[in-house]
Amino acid sequence: MLAKRIIPCLDVKDGQTVKGTNFVGLRSAGDPVELAAAYSREGADELVLLDITASHEGRRTFTEVVSRVAEQVNIPFTVGGGISTLADVERLLAAGADKVSVNSAALRRPELIDEITRHFGSQVCVVAIDAKLSEQADAQQWFCYLNGGRIPTEHSLFDWAHEAQERGAGEILFTSMNHDGVKHGFANEALRQLSDSLTIPIIASGGAGCREHFRDVFKLGHADAALAASVFHFGEIPVPDLKDYLAAEGIAVRK
Repeated sequence: MLAKRIIPCLDVKDGQTVKGTNFVGLRSAGDPVELAAAYSREGADELVLLDITASHEGRRTFTEVVSRVAEQVNIPFTVGGGISTLADVERLLAAGADKVSVNSAALRRPELIDEITRHFGSQVCVVAIDAKLSEQADAQQWFCYLNGGRIPTEHSLFDWAHEAQERGAGEILFTSMNHDGVKHGFANEALRQLSDSLTIPIIASGGAGCREHFRDVFKLGHADAALAASVFHFGEIPVPDLKDYLAAEGIAVRK
């Protein structure tokens, strides 16, 4: 069995790590470089850094922060936010990132996924999907959102994830907007549907509140990796303790 990955996520705005609930109500969680270094020491498997207002504000991702993080960590990290061209990808990889995460730009122009994977390889391209469960014609359906959850689209979560895979994406990072920051557990039913219907790894995001939620996202949601923010940033669940717990629950993790 492949080891499951634990991935702290650093949402960065104005040079500070922030965290909110359902994509709003942001509060500061500290310096992203210091946090990244601490997670690397504590045994996190990977990191994700997201410039959460880059797409909305129409600017390029925070290259300087990426370079400083690269100097401090010895684990892979993914960078996202405002990436829309191959030049953006090249700049961030040169700054030290191992992968890039594309979201809004890929939804607007899906060919971006093909271009990234053709030039840099599938392993570099993570397609992030922010989706919300909505009531539509007496049925529930997951729809994708643009610009950090600000703009709804008609794209279905499952159709878009399948298209992203077909275009060469190496991983899917699915964030449930309904679950984000609420700490009631991950969207395990949707995650299981994604994991069971796709062949590429699925990273679960949105809803972590206790150690049991991580157990469930792996056992029930069939996720390959679990991403979380506030439970790590505010010391609620230390990464080493979480890994010890998961191992005791029979889940393969890297020590």
